[in-house]
Amino acid sequence: MKKIKNKFIIIPILTSILSLCMLLFMNYSNSSVPYKSYISFQKDVSKKIVSTVYMTDSSQIRVKLKNGSIYDTDNPRTPNAKEVLLNDGISVSEQYTVNNRQAYPTAILIISIMTAVFMALKFSNKSSKKIVSLDSLDASAIEDSNCNFKSVAGNEEAKESVQDIVDFLKNPKKYASYGARMPKGILLFGEPGTGKTLLARAIAGEAEVPFYAVSGSDFVQVYVGVGASRIRQLFKKAKSNKSGKAVIFIDEIDAIGKKRDGSGSTGGSDERDQTLNALLTEMSGFNEKEGIVIIAATNRLDMLDPALLRPGRFDRHIEVTLPDVSSREKIISLHLKNKPVDNIDVHEWAQKTSYFSGAKIESLINEAAILACKEDSTYIENKHIDKAFSIVLTGYEKKDRDYIKDIDKRITAYHEVGHALVSSKVLPNEKISKITIIPSTKGAGGYTLSIPEDKLYQNKDYLRKRIMVLLGGRAAEEVIFGADYVTTGAYNDLQHSTNIAFKMVTQYGMGNTLGLLNMRELSDLNINQNEIIKECKCLTDSIYNDVKNILIENRHCLKATVQLLMEKETLFSNDLKNLFN
Repeated sequence: MKKIKNKFIIIPILTSILSLCMLLFMNYSNSSVPYKSYISFQKDVSKKIVSTVYMTDSSQIRVKLKNGSIYDTDNPRTPNAKEVLLNDGISVSEQYTVNNRQAYPTAILIISIMTAVFMALKFSNKSSKKIVSLDSLDASAIEDSNCNFKSVAGNEEAKESVQDIVDFLKNPKKYASYGARMPKGILLFGEPGTGKTLLARAIAGEAEVPFYAVSGSDFVQVYVGVGASRIRQLFKKAKSNKSGKAVIFIDEIDAIGKKRDGSGSTGGSDERDQTLNALLTEMSGFNEKEGIVIIAATNRLDMLDPALLRPGRFDRHIEVTLPDVSSREKIISLHLKNKPVDNIDVHEWAQKTSYFSGAKIESLINEAAILACKEDSTYIENKHIDKAFSIVLTGYEKKDRDYIKDIDKRITAYHEVGHALVSSKVLPNEKISKITIIPSTKGAGGYTLSIPEDKLYQNKDYLRKRIMVLLGGRAAEEVIFGADYVTTGAYNDLQHSTNIAFKMVTQYGMGNTLGLLNMRELSDLNINQNEIIKECKCLTDSIYNDVKNILIENRHCLKATVQLLMEKETLFSNDLKNLFN
């Protein structure tokens, strides 16, 4: 609509151009008036055929005869010329008559120019208003939200940590009688998808106060001062509520709350610093008002400025962790609550979805519902969730597989069985749920799915065994086909194993080169990284030799499993029990 309105200004512009062209044409046609000598004019006067004479200051006068014809003649410029003509009964005019044909284009030209000027001024006012409104913030309050703690499955520790905030918002006088003040801010941190935003909404819904949700990126602007202005607007909106209570939620606060380097940089960094200063000022107590709680969320707690984390700003830091098996069971039950389901073992899927976030579990259940809907199934069944599980982790299976050669299938089969066999030997408690050589849309030629144990900590022995499992595919290729015929299929496995080995040596204190020193804390010092790389290489080489020995000792099991996998293309845990045992 705005684009259409802007195009309307073309109409008066075109109209004025056409009117101007018509006037120029008429003036050109009028300039071709015939000329007669002054003697001929005097003869016409004596004949009494002259009707009107138009006398101006120009060198010529215009004469109109009684028959309507017009001609120009010389201007005599005598003092009594007008008197003589009047005495002869001839009308004398000191200006030319207005041609009606010229009047209309002239009027249209004036109106068109005025209209175009008016529309241009109107559009310029709108654009200037847009520039002025750059600092406006669209943060509407969400009131009467149905979201409460019942809507948040799992995260029991996090919910318990904010119960007093809800009680404070409901009964501020109760805490005031003890001389307690409400925490200024709550910082929720944890991995993506763990439910930080949902928990913030639940706090506002449980306390029945307005909820203002913004993102840290809403305050990041090129223009200096815009972000700070938006911060002030946000707090002003929250304080203008009738109840005087509100929850302000700032997601991804690390966009504006990163550590300040103090280098005096300008541009975007200067704008971010001003925005952060405005936020700190609003939280510091200068604009203190009872009943306003600020909740922020971040995935990177270590990147935030210390001024944000001190008492009086974000008093309370609450970690929202990945759900454990009991929490996953509650989350799955919550998402299946209003869906048509049949014979789904929720506990089994809670075990299979180890290290899944709440958002990933929701995506899994939603994908299963879509698959059941596509099949026109009456219920969502285990087979739908199992297929959705593979889709969420590895993508859809490729339908057209005729282009894959038998040798490539065989290499993929040995690679995947190598992972599974090593896993069954070194990590027997991690159940292998599926091996397949069907390529997926995410680029995998095949994959092995195992269910890791829920562990609070991972020790050195476990990390070594994880590297063994990752190198199992590459080792199987070398044992069967030879060192000169290993493929690029282990590219992703080598990335993960290198990452684990490097962290063991440099961050977890499990190596000899740095001992108990953490390399991240020594980043400003000149460290001989060649020694670190050498130790990481020695570690992975040693583990790789152990993996090859395991596969050589179980070569018969490796080949038998590959033969069955080549026939079926996909093996499940029931197929692998007898083979691996």
